[in-house]
Amino acid sequence: MSLLNDAQLIDALKPLKNWTKHHTRSAIEKTFTFKDFNQAFGFMTQVALKAETLNHHPEWFNVWNKVEVTLSTHDAGGVTQKDIDLAKFMDQINTTTQ
Repeated sequence: MSLLNDAQLIDALKPLKNWTKHHTRSAIEKTFTFKDFNQAFGFMTQVALKAETLNHHPEWFNVWNKVEVTLSTHDAGGVTQKDIDLAKFMDQINTTTQ
């Protein structure tokens, strides 16, 4: 899987909902905010199942109703189409109004 260059990354981020380029490394990030912990955990469970099928796992941090996600393809050294595809999936299953 090849790295996205800056122009490709900018184009790939356009259709995504509030994903941004990480400020210090080659990655994309987003914070999801949910109604409560159960909704946040349910979201993480759905993503975990998808990540297993893709063999591509997010970096994330969860506190109560927030899930902070960072995506980067570590073996490629930055953002690839795998990260964009997983971000799209997360946006599709997100039922909050972000």
